[in-house]
Amino acid sequence: MQLQPTRVAAVDAEGLLVFSDAGLAAVLVRLSDLHGEQSGQWFLEAGFGELDRHQRPVFPDIDSAHDWIVGRIAGNVSQ
Repeated sequence: MQLQPTRVAAVDAEGLLVFSDAGLAAVLVRLSDLHGEQSGQWFLEAGFGELDRHQRPVFPDIDSAHDWIVGRIAGNVSQ
C-alpha cells in the first residue's frame, strides 16, 4: 500500500491518496478544526472496491487508517 499526499478541493484540504496493487483504493482527508473534537483525525472521504462504504469511518491517526484499509483489502470485512 502506498500513500501519496494531495490537496482536496474541500474545507478539509489535507488529503492522502491510498494506492493498493489494484490501483487507487481510497481518499483520506485530515479533519480540520471545524470538526471540533475530531480535528486532526482522518476520514475516509472515498473508498473503492473493498473500501466502498455507506458509513465512512473516522480514524484517530494514519496508522489506524492504514491497518483498517489493509484488513479490508485482505478480505477481513469485520474490521
